[in-house]
Amino acid sequence: MKKVSSVEEYIEINAHFAEELSKLREIINSTELKETIKWSAPTYTLDGKNVIGLGAFKNHFGIWFFQGVFLKDEANLLVNAQENKTKALRQMRFESMADINKSAVLNYVKEAIENQRLGKEIKPQRNTKAVVIPTELKNVFSTNQRLKDAFNLLTPGKQREYCAHISEAKREATKQSRIEKVTPMILKGVGLHDKYKNC
Repeated sequence: MKKVSSVEEYIEINAHFAEELSKLREIINSTELKETIKWSAPTYTLDGKNVIGLGAFKNHFGIWFFQGVFLKDEANLLVNAQENKTKALRQMRFESMADINKSAVLNYVKEAIENQRLGKEIKPQRNTKAVVIPTELKNVFSTNQRLKDAFNLLTPGKQREYCAHISEAKREATKQSRIEKVTPMILKGVGLHDKYKNC
């Protein structure tokens, strides 16, 4: 994903929805939220706290409500992008300019601001599950102390990512191949998905 430094640039990149994004931006900017760029996308904050984000995709665009779970959603406009996974975040999706009801959008935005003022938020939970090291990786550790030491220096989250990546392979040969591929990464101290997290 291209690094974006301004909302104008974000809109330019998503030219297929430029007019629509500009309209949503205008609605949001009519409130006291502060416009900024985070994760290469327009983000709107109140007292430094993320309240809303703007997003555009191939076939739809919309507003992310970071604590959308607390919105009343009387017009039934919100969706949970990842059912059973996403706790707080909710999306208001649109496919065209005709879908944007200015007063409805403004009401939701104002409610989100009020909820933020009231301190309504679900904090992300830290994953405290124990790291289960697959047998195949344990066997490699028994002959490669350097790799074992490097693995132990990783955060539990990174350790879990590597263990899941290896365990999820069905065939023994695939597990071995995955271990070979991730060994240099573990030795470097990087996580399996780090290259995607920094874009």
